[in-house]
Amino acid sequence: MITKFSTVYPGHIDLPDHGQNATPANERRFSNADLAGVFGKSERVAVLMDRLGWDTLWLAEHHFQHEGYEVIPNLLMLAVHLSHMTNTLKFGCGFNIAPMWHPLRLAEDYAVADILTKGRTVFGVGRGYHSREVETFGAPIIDQDANRELFEEQVEIIFKAFNNESFSHRGKHYTLPPEVPYRGYTLKQLTLVPRPVTLPVECWQPVVSASARGLDFMVKHGIKGAVGGGAATLQQGPITAYRDAAARAGQDLQLGQNLMLGVFFHLADTREKAIAALRPLYEEHAKMFAPLGFLPGTTPAQVEAIGRRGGWDEAGVPKLEDYLKTGAWFAGTPDDLVGYLKSLEERYPGMQDINLSTPMGTPETVMLDQFQWVSEAVMPAFRR
Repeated sequence: MITKFSTVYPGHIDLPDHGQNATPANERRFSNADLAGVFGKSERVAVLMDRLGWDTLWLAEHHFQHEGYEVIPNLLMLAVHLSHMTNTLKFGCGFNIAPMWHPLRLAEDYAVADILTKGRTVFGVGRGYHSREVETFGAPIIDQDANRELFEEQVEIIFKAFNNESFSHRGKHYTLPPEVPYRGYTLKQLTLVPRPVTLPVECWQPVVSASARGLDFMVKHGIKGAVGGGAATLQQGPITAYRDAAARAGQDLQLGQNLMLGVFFHLADTREKAIAALRPLYEEHAKMFAPLGFLPGTTPAQVEAIGRRGGWDEAGVPKLEDYLKTGAWFAGTPDDLVGYLKSLEERYPGMQDINLSTPMGTPETVMLDQFQWVSEAVMPAFRR
């Protein structure tokens, strides 16, 4: 049953225009003052959500985005800051991109955040998808096999460091500790200082390809999965695949257990008004994500069209309505949303976490209004 409501704020500024007829994504560039404004925005979002009883505000780690879409490079620092302004709200790392970190620096920094926020920082790891980010930090992403291999070894190290008083590691990419002389002896073991005090560490990872290898790795380490809303309509999609991976490991999970379903949403007095308000935001989302391979069903020609102003219909670019049908996006009244979420409860009885997110580029005033509406007219139907 759904008991926890969260959202993702990826760190977008208030864009001056939205939609297919607005500024193309690659032509956007903003001042440092504009880009730094996302931190004040995150403060106001966090304070409201804390007051309204939301469970978790998920933040996204990204770098070098002068386009203004995702402008938070360090989730752990921001989580510590926001915890000082709130009382119960948790802050999710959605996600720390492990290939851009040394695994022990990531483990140390998370441990500090766990201690300073008194357990209100939720750990999360991802492999990344921006070549500009990952490759700039010296890690592979274009070579997906190399990226996965590196990521898996890093996560192994992180959990060794979390879960053991002392540890060592010998792998393809890391030898920890190096066998060097130190104060009269040769290093053989390391201790993470400090270790997290909230153990075991709750960890999340996005479920993208839902490959057997990836899901088996998640289950092995007890990593929970964040799934896009389109999976809600897939009988044999990642939700079923995650349960099957757990079964291979000898775990009997309910369908949806240890998973969080994400849905982009917009509420209005009527469905028609909600669709009209959501359309330019969906189109802005498409401009950002289609060239990165995250707009399912688009062809190369359609992705090229998305990079230009207008002309999307002539190119056959998928419309908002196509994704409303899959369940990945939602537009309607609060009662409509309650009904949709109740249907998900019936389909996935083990699922407790729902992630309702406003799309990329949604203005701050609209975000705050939408979150308040959900808390007043949707969440009470799920408070048992």
